[in-house]
Amino acid sequence: MAVPNYTYLKLKMLGPNGVITVESTYEHAYDCDVECIEYAEALVEAETLIVNLDRLGSEALDSKRRAGTFEPMEAVKLILVDPTRSNDRARRISATLDSK
Repeated sequence: MAVPNYTYLKLKMLGPNGVITVESTYEHAYDCDVECIEYAEALVEAETLIVNLDRLGSEALDSKRRAGTFEPMEAVKLILVDPTRSNDRARRISATLDSK
């Protein structure tokens, strides 16, 4: 049975010994509004993040994107890192690169 008055930032209610009045300041009301807006924006961002994560999760399960389906470029050649050692690792580079 409380009666809020937003013009004067007061809340009045009946108490055991009469009327109880709760007062505030405009600065406090403004701070509460800012906090409420920031909280609402955070909720919207969290919901958007959840939707995006769900979408990315479903794309990862797509049959087109499976592990081991990588296809190398057509014009690729193997180059030994150290030509003097035959057992050294080789690297694949584009065959269309300049020799320099």
